[in-house]
Amino acid sequence: MDRRTFLNIGLAAPVFHQAAKSITQTRSRAVPWTQWGGPNRNFQTEASGLPDSWPASGPRIVWKRPIGEGYSSTIVEDNALYTMYGRRREEVVLAANAQTGATLWEHPTPMTFESDAAREMGNGPYATPLLVGDRLFTAGVAGRLQCLDKKTGKLLWTQQLWSDHRGSNLMYGYASSPIAFRETVIMPVGGPGKALMAFQQADGRVVWSRNDFGNVYSSPVLINVSGLDQLAAVMDGAVIAVNPHNGDLQWQVPFKADFSIAVASPVWGPDNLLFVSAEYNAGAKVIQLQRNGLQTKATELWSSNRLRLHNGNAMRIGDALYFSSGGKGSQAILSAVDVRIGKIHWQERSIEKATFVWADQKLITLDQDGNLLIAHPSTQGFRISAKAPLLTHLAWTPPVLVGSRLYIRDRRNMMAVDLS
Repeated sequence: MDRRTFLNIGLAAPVFHQAAKSITQTRSRAVPWTQWGGPNRNFQTEASGLPDSWPASGPRIVWKRPIGEGYSSTIVEDNALYTMYGRRREEVVLAANAQTGATLWEHPTPMTFESDAAREMGNGPYATPLLVGDRLFTAGVAGRLQCLDKKTGKLLWTQQLWSDHRGSNLMYGYASSPIAFRETVIMPVGGPGKALMAFQQADGRVVWSRNDFGNVYSSPVLINVSGLDQLAAVMDGAVIAVNPHNGDLQWQVPFKADFSIAVASPVWGPDNLLFVSAEYNAGAKVIQLQRNGLQTKATELWSSNRLRLHNGNAMRIGDALYFSSGGKGSQAILSAVDVRIGKIHWQERSIEKATFVWADQKLITLDQDGNLLIAHPSTQGFRISAKAPLLTHLAWTPPVLVGSRLYIRDRRNMMAVDLS
């Protein structure tokens, strides 16, 4: 655009400079996405100035590249992104340039595990890396926990959750994403005395190992119950919380999915309400937590066998939960549910098996067929203001948003999209 054209549309140069300065400031405030679920592990992040619609051609694709099999989401810090993928008899940790998608380094590991659904859905990996300082933590489909140097990909230490610690062998492979607490990284493992284990971030030393529950595919979350830190996890047969300092059990509530197929993470609210859901006859429930000194009382507020989150993530906005219910041999229906009483506000069949990130009062939505949407959900309905087909079938990985840059992937491709 030349100067004459620029001025003719009613803008002056100082306004342009101010706008450019504003854009630079917005980008400099982009919050890194360094773990499963983003900054607060709830798929919500700070952003501003995101548009409500796109041109007819869709949002600008910054880059797109093929990537091996898998559903591991990306994490992004500064100019680097990290994820995992699988290729024939190997599992690979990938570091790439976040601006171009170009590979910075790869760390391959031999892989002999084969999922029961490898032909239909691939062989994983499923877990999302965790970045703490200069250390990158990854969990492989066969239960291999690794710590790598984020700049070089050099292996610093490893722990075998299945072979060495006798963790729960799951038919689709290990899928729980690592979580950090102070100087430790905590992992669901499963088995007598090893439901959850904490490892020293610096050297992999076991810090604590507690409880007797089997593992599932879900990733734990840190919650704070009226000032009391707890780690909440869906395990095989129960939702539990432990003291993250030492692993001591704080409370448990029965929750069982057939075949141990509970996938979604718990969703925590500031009003001490915890939502969990799974397919395979588990249903959904909300647990109310009340602190009394150093003790916590867990009360089931409501439960429903009609609501079943198969995979993906649930999003709580206000007093409403939004998630795809169903999917085991039937259509997954986008549902809005009252978090306090379990009332279904509405269900929408046109959007199947969706995942989400919430930013700038917009629900950025990716359905399993690869359609990207900007939506405005409420208890009255799901208003879509923009839609673009960007990926292909089995886009089950939740979107990742850093500033105005969105990172998405399906089973075999990854791309960055500019939402500014």
